[in-house]
Amino acid sequence: MINLILCGGSGTRLWPISRTLHPKQFSKFGEKSLFQETVLRNSKFSSNQIIVTNIEQQFLAKDQLDEIGNFKPTFILEPIGRNTAAAIALACHSLENDETIILVTPSDHLIQNKFEYEKVINEGVKLAEQGNIVTFGITPVYPETGYGYIEAKYDDVLSFKEKPSLETAKEYIASGNYYWNSGMFMFKSSIFLTELEKYAPEIYNLSKEAIFTSEKVNENISIEFEKMRNIPDLSVDYAVMEKSESIKIIPSEINWSDMGSFESLYDGLELPKDNEGNISKGKNISLNSKNNLILSNKTVATIDIEDLIIVDTPDALLISSKGSSQEVKKVVNQLKEEQPNLVNVHLTAHRPWGVYTVLEESPGYKIKKIVVKPGKKLSLQKHHHRNEHWVVVSGTATVTVGDNEFFVRPNESTYIKMGEVHRLENSGKIDLVLIEVQVGEYLEEDDIIRLEDDFKRS
Repeated sequence: MINLILCGGSGTRLWPISRTLHPKQFSKFGEKSLFQETVLRNSKFSSNQIIVTNIEQQFLAKDQLDEIGNFKPTFILEPIGRNTAAAIALACHSLENDETIILVTPSDHLIQNKFEYEKVINEGVKLAEQGNIVTFGITPVYPETGYGYIEAKYDDVLSFKEKPSLETAKEYIASGNYYWNSGMFMFKSSIFLTELEKYAPEIYNLSKEAIFTSEKVNENISIEFEKMRNIPDLSVDYAVMEKSESIKIIPSEINWSDMGSFESLYDGLELPKDNEGNISKGKNISLNSKNNLILSNKTVATIDIEDLIIVDTPDALLISSKGSSQEVKKVVNQLKEEQPNLVNVHLTAHRPWGVYTVLEESPGYKIKKIVVKPGKKLSLQKHHHRNEHWVVVSGTATVTVGDNEFFVRPNESTYIKMGEVHRLENSGKIDLVLIEVQVGEYLEEDDIIRLEDDFKRS
């Protein structure tokens, strides 16, 4: 069996922790990220993984895989997202053996009952081997309006329902015939493709064409932009699940959460609660305060407050009443217009060559700490609007400026004039750490003109 991990999305409902370039599946609320937990949880059932993601998240995923073991998955790299039907179709078309059983899992869900999870996966394998498309329905414990529902009779699926109103959700719960839609599926590749060709032939054909014309380097499959853009943007529910007559459901009491809100984090996080029901990551001094979720690296003191969500990051602070955090999406939409960087990236950003952290920023200058991993180099590039000063802290930098190449050692510096073609490389065996001071009238990341790049970024 192969575990197909859907690793796109930006998790906007968990802003400011989740950002476009560092979405919630890679955030570590405990010792491991949700993505790492997904890989480890399913590795005992699967021989390998296919990870569908974009090129920026690919390198973050690889870094996190290196932290937990020797995993060598196939990456399908989407230049733009086209929803779950396309992602699953691309993965199925990429397989040589179409009798392979695929377990489709999102990368950002929490499953706490591992014993029951193993039972339902084994049940799913039996049904999938018989030619069924299997969905795992979560036995609901309260009338949730943020999930889709599946209507079922025994193991037969009768219908899929959109996110309901509260009154409708209560009716679903009372009937006993409805389950939360987990977004997890299992099937033989051939069975899914047959159903896809029947009910969504355009997605079937265009995703097949996209795979066969893709660039394949080692275990990476890079989809062409135009080929990807042509595929209809539909969820797998709309494309196949709501129409197919081959769907079976397995009721699953696996203590599941899609971690799609801060309320679900409060309920699902394996962090201790104090005597007043407060959960805090970081130091919290609580005076007469109850049932709060506090996520911060600072010391937070609370006095006479209840049922609040307080999320503090180096560049943004969110305070919300419990039950209202779904409105974070509206905040994100406003920020996209006014402060897009706060939606896209943290002050510490992961890149395929390492990481950088913005230490200070004001009009006219920006100061960064840059860490380049051994053997890695940045793109050959230039800037139209800024000059750069580099001071090496540790390691040795190999610097290219125009036709000249030279070394910069600890406590030495160099200067890159606006418009000069340059490159930074770490040819050594330890991390290269330097401080970069940018000076200019425009200092955003889109003022990078890449001329050559090892990671095929434009």
